[in-house]
Amino acid sequence: MDASSAGAESPRRSLEAPSPRYGEKAIKVFLGACGGLSVLVTAGIVLSLAFGAIDFFREVPVHEFLFGTTWAPSFSPSHFGVLPIVTGTLNIVFWALAVSVPVGLASAIYLSEYAPNRVRKTIKPMLEVLEGIPTVAIGLFALMFLRPLVADVLPFLDWGGVHSIGVAGIAVGLLIVPLVASISDDAMRAVPRGLREGAYALGASKLRVSLRVVFPAAISGIVAAVVLAVSRAIGETMVVLLAGGARAQITGDPTASSQTMTAYIGQTATGEIAFGTIAYYTIFAVGALLFVMTLIMNLFAIRLVRRFREVYE
Repeated sequence: MDASSAGAESPRRSLEAPSPRYGEKAIKVFLGACGGLSVLVTAGIVLSLAFGAIDFFREVPVHEFLFGTTWAPSFSPSHFGVLPIVTGTLNIVFWALAVSVPVGLASAIYLSEYAPNRVRKTIKPMLEVLEGIPTVAIGLFALMFLRPLVADVLPFLDWGGVHSIGVAGIAVGLLIVPLVASISDDAMRAVPRGLREGAYALGASKLRVSLRVVFPAAISGIVAAVVLAVSRAIGETMVVLLAGGARAQITGDPTASSQTMTAYIGQTATGEIAFGTIAYYTIFAVGALLFVMTLIMNLFAIRLVRRFREVYE
């Protein structure tokens, strides 16, 4: 019995490592350190924004900042109503989504359901290269080419100024089309082949299968792509700084100039404002508000994605 038990244990012993695997332990330590570093960096960003915002709100009431309709922190008298630049940011997001979501989803449906494998291998890397173009180049493209083109296509609108919040939003939308298309394409290709074959067996056309079967099954990934697109549009700086203008005003006119939250931060945080002044602390207040807006949107999106995932899984 002892011999048989020894023979049964010998293969198990042969599979065990003869010595501790220090390489694996080192990798685990390195990965844990990277995770801890990301947490520390995030905490540092939050604390830096919080301390600066607290100094700002010691001088300016919160209700005046959130509900004021005039934004002129560097003028005398100063006004600190953030609604004009919040409106400009939302305008950018609206026009960017109006361009990126339809074009990106249509591209994803084509790449996932219609494009031959050879065509997909050509188009997909090109989309990823487009996503890596510097935003300064996109801003110059919007200012020098897209703005005159849109004015020629829509001559019945009043294109009086050089800058336009609508043109800036369209440029941001073109910038994030590859993001929406790439993530949505990956989500659609992850849908099991059996769902498509079952729909084809019932006599459904390719378009009906794409819209009624594949699209709903991949809705969680598509929602994630749209959320990332919104975050990208909210955080875009150089395109809106070059093409959107710097006039803080509440307007829904796409031909008008308007300033966004990120454009204000990028324009103001240049070292020309004296440290410790109220105008200096406006950067942290606007950054904190932008952080809170993005956080709320991501929390809402997470719940939405989980709900759709429960329905279609």
